[in-house]
Amino acid sequence: MRRAELQTLLEAVKRGRVTPGRAAARIAEAPLERLEFAALDHQRALRNGFPEVVFGLGKTPEQVVAIVRRLHARHGVVLATRVEPAGREALRAEFPRAEIHERARCVVLRKRAPRPRGRVLVLCAGTADLPVAEEALVTARAMGSRAELIADVGVAGLHRLLAHRTRLHAARVLVVVAGLEGALPSVVGGLTDRPLIAVPTSIGYGSHLRGVAPLLAMLNSCAAGVTVVNIDNGFGAGYAAHLINVGAPTRPRLPTHDRARSASRRRPPLPSPNRARRS
Repeated sequence: MRRAELQTLLEAVKRGRVTPGRAAARIAEAPLERLEFAALDHQRALRNGFPEVVFGLGKTPEQVVAIVRRLHARHGVVLATRVEPAGREALRAEFPRAEIHERARCVVLRKRAPRPRGRVLVLCAGTADLPVAEEALVTARAMGSRAELIADVGVAGLHRLLAHRTRLHAARVLVVVAGLEGALPSVVGGLTDRPLIAVPTSIGYGSHLRGVAPLLAMLNSCAAGVTVVNIDNGFGAGYAAHLINVGAPTRPRLPTHDRARSASRRRPPLPSPNRARRS
């Protein structure tokens, strides 16, 4: 259950369309579902705004299908990342309407079409960085952000990046993916005033150290506003970008009498008249 669904349910109780007992049963309905090989957190969406995400790496195809089936039944939307080829084929066979993103190694299954919000822009330095960049793109879109991708705009040909300056300024959040020396986030950060999430990739030559070199370069960026995630962590970048893009969730407003009571608790006590006369 998501926060918006909980609010709708409570409004239905308030209007008498749903009994309190039935609402309580729905809220308490198996918040933790235990399978033989997993424990599914069905209240993750209430806390984090999106249901539990499936990490496919190391799971058998049967395990991935079973987890996705249960999450989809309860939440209507599932994102699975780092799904291995056999797992992707099993999900394709079980759920013909699933979105299979081969290069990103992601699978998205949803009951309803999303209503995208805001704008996340993902940039990657080279074609070899696309698997990580597309993982960020798919994650942001699955969560409900409007997201776009600009590929192959590394600093070796700076004019390719400058051709997209209008799109850079139109985005609310930027995700910049790069391997080798990892210079692209610093350049982009110097061109925009948008929050920027940098993603180092494991693409590079020997002393690149499988992503450590760009990771350190991004951590030492001289551009303000650059935040760095771990090597190849397109999912983490896409998730964070979505949260920044949509902003803090709207909290339900207190009823009028509760707001007044809350405000009265915040007011400092008035001085005693007797105490004022003695002074």
